[in-house]
Amino acid sequence: MLGLYLHIPFCSAICNYCNFNRGLFDAAVKERYVAALLQEIRTAADDSPADSIFFGGGTPSLLEPSEIAALVEACRASFACTADTEVTLEANPETVSPERLEGFRAAGVNRLSFGVQSFRDDELQRLSRLHSASRAEQAFRMARAAGFDNISLDLMMWLPQQTIAQWLESIDALIALGPEHASMYLLELYPNAPLRDAMARGQWSLAPDDDAADMYLSGLDRMDKAGYVQYEISNVARPGREARHNLKYWRDGAWLGFGCGAHSTRNGVRWKNLSGTEDYIAAVSGGRPASVERRVLSAAERVEDALFTGLRLNEGLDLQAVQRRYGLDFLGQFGAELQPFVDQGLLIYDHGRVRLTRAGMLLAHEIMTVFISATVR
Repeated sequence: MLGLYLHIPFCSAICNYCNFNRGLFDAAVKERYVAALLQEIRTAADDSPADSIFFGGGTPSLLEPSEIAALVEACRASFACTADTEVTLEANPETVSPERLEGFRAAGVNRLSFGVQSFRDDELQRLSRLHSASRAEQAFRMARAAGFDNISLDLMMWLPQQTIAQWLESIDALIALGPEHASMYLLELYPNAPLRDAMARGQWSLAPDDDAADMYLSGLDRMDKAGYVQYEISNVARPGREARHNLKYWRDGAWLGFGCGAHSTRNGVRWKNLSGTEDYIAAVSGGRPASVERRVLSAAERVEDALFTGLRLNEGLDLQAVQRRYGLDFLGQFGAELQPFVDQGLLIYDHGRVRLTRAGMLLAHEIMTVFISATVR
């Protein structure tokens, strides 16, 4: 089953830590962009089966419900979407109202992902977010009232000036709301992030690395006790409410990306669309391909990707499946180099699978470098 990703690059404001492909909202540009997006989807039509549609951004909830409806319908008309297709809309709390949420629901959206980041106003202000903690809670309740029974909330840890106790305040606030899914990400500061300058001016500091590890482990421990199940390094869910679309990225699946900067992977081929919004609109409206980088992955690249992404999952890698698909003898290739991590309790072989322990997830990058060094040789 394909996943369909639609990139919406518009934001009401640019967060000081964000490095995604986005720009400030412009109603006229948005109208032309949606037209180009519809055209790109229809041009790609091939009736392949699909079971997920994901509106990412940017802030997709800035689109009108009628525009979301048209895009969902274009996906359904162009691909053989299943009746139970998961349709996710990323949303910022300040962009929704009861009327808009009801409109999104009527448009076919059946899963919301709110970018909350924190339930503390001081932390939200440092991140230059437009919403408050109370507005995030209000948005969640409005979504429930509009009929959404599959909601995900994003939180960020290791924020400037954040303590472990303050991080757990946000975890507890999330648990109190009771979403079906939650994502917990570590703040990553890209080199030119404006937040770096704000931190210098305000003399804000990040907690020690050991505290970041404690935030991760203690947050997951509280989610465990609240009945959530971790299924990926940064994601937990109620049983059966894992993000179907995102699982395609981690289970070596296939997806088509539409919109500026969107990536696609299918049948061992990877491509990326033009990043600039106006460049993308001009290409599509002029009948030219939106993709600018297309390459066939080598056998080594394909297996390396499968190992990297699969090991992020709690279920880990099915070694027989890897053998069947890629002809790779995992233990013969990597067993000796991985053994020290097994001895340290960071990696487990279990009923034909290999998976990271929770402690191992903290050192996932170090463990996965084994795959790079082996494939380079």
